[in-house]
Amino acid sequence: MTTIRTPGTLTKQAATGSLIGLALGDALGFPTEFDDVPQILAKLGPWRDMPLPRPAFVTDDTQMTLAVGRAIRSATDSGPLDPARLTAPLRREFTAWYHSPENNRAPGRTCLLACQLLDDERLPWTEASQMGSKGCGANMRVAPLGLVSGLSDQQRAGAAQLQAALTHGHPTALTASDLTSHAVHLLTRGVAPGDLVARLRAYAYENRGRYHERWLGRLWSRSQDASPHAYIARGWDDCLDALARLEAVLRAPDPEVDPCVATGDGWVAEEALATALHCYLLFPDEPLTALRRAACTQGDSDSIACLTGALVGAAHGGAAWPKEWSERIEYHSDLMSLGALWDS
Repeated sequence: MTTIRTPGTLTKQAATGSLIGLALGDALGFPTEFDDVPQILAKLGPWRDMPLPRPAFVTDDTQMTLAVGRAIRSATDSGPLDPARLTAPLRREFTAWYHSPENNRAPGRTCLLACQLLDDERLPWTEASQMGSKGCGANMRVAPLGLVSGLSDQQRAGAAQLQAALTHGHPTALTASDLTSHAVHLLTRGVAPGDLVARLRAYAYENRGRYHERWLGRLWSRSQDASPHAYIARGWDDCLDALARLEAVLRAPDPEVDPCVATGDGWVAEEALATALHCYLLFPDEPLTALRRAACTQGDSDSIACLTGALVGAAHGGAAWPKEWSERIEYHSDLMSLGALWDS
């Protein structure tokens, strides 16, 4: 599939394509998480022919993405997106997910601990945040903030970091979430694949000393860092290191080598983004091949494939995915509803 991109133009049905792609990647990676590549190949056959499971169940990655999406919708129903409007809906959605009987997809320990604390309304959200965790649970759910039209860069960045910080307080969780939402946003605007990593690196350098106090309050003070700027710079440095590893491997890419070998297994936020970008940039014009490559990895396959699907769908739009696949993904109607809202 070939897509002609004109920088600065919106990709057709980018929100629908990104959300459906995210869920499809999640469903493909669900059965392969915790397996190495030989085990995956023995179980499913050649990775380029990997079928969508029947039924196409997803994990907490998609569930929490929907939670973030619903919180954004609630916040923007009453006015421009700001921390006062967004914090309460996020907290409400996260605790509803925590109590849901459908929260049975091996969710991450950090999200469970933080959401249990968020359930106590007397506790400030900053006290619930798990300061030592930079797990990929912070950014596997952030794609909606790259899809909402009309946000300023400050709104998108602040909200991306806030939604991460409610559960994951390590600065890299915040910055990787910011960088992930920015990558999705750039792809909806038609940025060419070959320019994407350089644009992300420039964004990371530009924001390296910027702490979004309006959105994050004094979260930084729970760390061991001397200042808010030192705290957030530590996160951006991790992201820049991950982008450097990605750039190095893309100079001589080999699609048959597990992407995790070069860019990490994806259990932490900056590696999840780097490896998802790796999978997308190996096959920028082959949506299903990129998803299958991401799902056939030794690391956190569902989160890597989830993020890959969000990137691919943002770039290609709703037409990226076969109708037979998209129509049988779990939560299809919820994903389509949010996609239609942000595609309009």
